[in-house]
Amino acid sequence: MAGVVLALVVTGCARRQPPPAPAPVLDEETFANKPHTVFELALDADGRRPEATVVGTMRRLRVRHEDTFVELGRYFDVGLNEMVAANPGIDPWVPGEGTEVLIPTRWVLPCCTYEGIVVNVPEMRLYYYESVGPGRLRVYTYPVGVGREEKPTPQGVYRVQTKAENPTWVIPESIRREHIRESGDYRRSIPGGDPDNPLGNYRLTLSKPRYAIHGTNIPWGPGMPVSHGCVRLFPEDIARVYPVVPVGARVELTYQPVKIGRAGGRTWVEVHEDVYARTSLTEAVRQARRRQPDAFVDATRLDAAVRDVRGVPMPVGP
Repeated sequence: MAGVVLALVVTGCARRQPPPAPAPVLDEETFANKPHTVFELALDADGRRPEATVVGTMRRLRVRHEDTFVELGRYFDVGLNEMVAANPGIDPWVPGEGTEVLIPTRWVLPCCTYEGIVVNVPEMRLYYYESVGPGRLRVYTYPVGVGREEKPTPQGVYRVQTKAENPTWVIPESIRREHIRESGDYRRSIPGGDPDNPLGNYRLTLSKPRYAIHGTNIPWGPGMPVSHGCVRLFPEDIARVYPVVPVGARVELTYQPVKIGRAGGRTWVEVHEDVYARTSLTEAVRQARRRQPDAFVDATRLDAAVRDVRGVPMPVGP
């Protein structure tokens, strides 16, 4: 498998940040061989929940004049939505030579199932949980593209029904009509390996008909609502997670704009935009607190995090 895998034991504690590093040179070869971070967590006494539910470490770097948030995010496995929210006031397409940017590579795990694949739709992020022995859990996480507002990604619990490499795309009739209307394209299918195939090189079909988790032929899609409801990953990310996800794996498509977690003896909150305008952030906070009734939360800090909507874990207690 191309790329470097970094296995980390994560406590979630905040640490003094080093000076910003220079941005890496970003091209397709770099993306194909980029580091892949895998987190290993200890489970609590009942073996159902990680002891820490915040993973990762924030990064800072100085960009070059040709860098964009799309390319930087792809290298660090962060979606465009996450980059924009974490860096308010900075142009995502022309950040500017030498500009210091925050790479938001710390996350609160969605509550409350830590098995199989979990996609948090408003966060536009996928988590895959793999048991690696008694009391241990491995966590993979990647940004994803989700459905557009008029073609939303559904909520529910499903299973991986089939797996396919270089899948042929049999074009649904509704999408085919769009293609005919917009570009005069009358094709009914696109073979695997064709550069026009939006499925990319790998597909995990779900038990919900017509929905899948797959790659993409347009690598700027993850971190944006761009699909007809399916979940899209960067080509190198789906290549990494495809071999380790078995047929029959549990898949939960959840909707949590607000997440609350615990790590390093503290409570953290992470707030994202409500991409489908399904609930108020106030109600999303209530739901998050119901999921974590034992978490101590300072109301003033929580209110500040909700107002900012930075998409990064913020300490809110004790």
